[in-house]
Parts: sequence; structure tokens; C-alpha cells
Amino acid sequence: MTRAFEQDRTVAPAPAPAPAPTPDPGGPLWVVVPAYQEQARVGATLAALAAQDDRDFTLVVVDNGSTDDTAGVVKRFAAGAPFPVVLLREPQKGVGAAVDTGFRYAIAHGARLLARTDADCLPRPGWVAAARSGLTAGSGMVCGAIRARRDELGPAGRAGFRLLVALAAAFGRLRPAHRDRGYLAPYRMHAGNNMAITAELYQACGGMPRIPSPTDRTFLNRVRRTSPAISHRRDMVVENSLRRLRAYGVLRTASWYLGRGSGPMSPDPR
Repeated sequence: MTRAFEQDRTVAPAPAPAPAPTPDPGGPLWVVVPAYQEQARVGATLAALAAQDDRDFTLVVVDNGSTDDTAGVVKRFAAGAPFPVVLLREPQKGVGAAVDTGFRYAIAHGARLLARTDADCLPRPGWVAAARSGLTAGSGMVCGAIRARRDELGPAGRAGFRLLVALAAAFGRLRPAHRDRGYLAPYRMHAGNNMAITAELYQACGGMPRIPSPTDRTFLNRVRRTSPAISHRRDMVVENSLRRLRAYGVLRTASWYLGRGSGPMSPDPR
């Protein structure tokens, strides 16, 4: 079902773009970025997308009710972006609603391949190319690797982040709820800020749950109940913000990644 969208649409092809690559047989690819109160960080994310090796995509930024200048940063970037940029507004709070709105808008406007990252993350230059390659090779969903951003905490913080991700991944594989016979693919931890999926599979599985964060585990299990065609690529890399680790500390962050929520802490630290 296609939803109604409240939108502030800005479409901005580059004044003099480099020749676009031949369109892939998988169809048009769109990148979706949910954003909330990200005026300080979204510019770096947009710059990382503009530096992609493969820039044959349309970008959708979904502003989830920001009261800062997030939308303004996106509009200024769009004026000279090397790909079309669409800015949507999603009033329903929560990353799930923002992502679902962006994906369904993209599908309604012709997207066949979808990729997502977040407005505080830095996709490495080969990210889009790896996502496209995985989907056009036959995967219904492709999950990439997450690394710690190098411009935030120091080496100790980045090491702590690696440990937390490894623990959460191991816990997820052992968790009884993830080993039901109804699943068509084995569980491997999937980060919502680094994933790609075909439009066909997104619609078939029911899409992203329109709830506040965390949504990634629920979404992955929806996909696992629908298709076994899930792959993982080490060359599809996104650098992840460490601000949750800084806001929560190690133990509370571990609790978050193990699926116990944020407790009394904000689920979306700024």
C-alpha cells in the first residue's frame, strides 16, 4: 500500500555531472536517509554520498520532525548535488516511520533497488556500488559491515564499539527467538544504517515497522520469514556514530545492542 506523503520536494541534478554509468539491469536505485535534529552531522553524510564511486542514484532524506536546520542543510546541498535529491517530511515520530515513508515514496516513483544509511553515518566510497552489485547478483537483501567513525571517540572507544557489535552479533545468533523453523535464512546481525533491499522484497515482507527505534531486528526477521536470499558484503562499509556509546556508557549500550531497549535513557541520543 502506498501511503500519503507530506513532502517538501527538492530535486537538484548537478550543474555539470560526470557521465552516468549505464543503468543496471536491476533497475533504478534510490538511497534513503532518515534524519532528526541532524544539522551538525548530516552535511558530512551528504558529502560521503556525493563522494561515492557509483552516483547513479536518487537520494531521499526524510526529516522526522526536526526543529533545527536539518532541512536547510539538505536543501543547500541539493543545489549542487551530483544526483537528484528529494526532501520529505514525516511527522510520525520514530525511525521506523521515517524509513518506511522514504522507501515507499521511492518505490512509488520507480525505485527497484533501495539502500539505507543514517544521517550520522559515513558510507565509504564503494558503498553504493557494493549494494547495487549484491542486489543485481540475486540477493533480495544485502547487509554490510559497520565500523566506528574515526572523528569521534579515540582508539579505546572504537575498540569498545567493535566488542559491543561482536557480542550483540553472537547473542543474536544464539537467541531462541531468532532460531524459529519459520525463518528461511540464518540470523546474522543487520545494522539498519547499512542495508539494501529490492523493492519487491520490501513490499513482500511488509516493510519497516512504523515504530520508534530499535526496529532493525524486527525488520530483519520479517525479511527472513519471506526470503532466504540475504547476503552480507564486507566491502559495503558504513562508519557508525559512537554517540550512543558516549551517552549511555558501555553497559547501557551493551543492553541496547542486546535488545533490552534504552531503559530510562532517550532511545535517540543527541
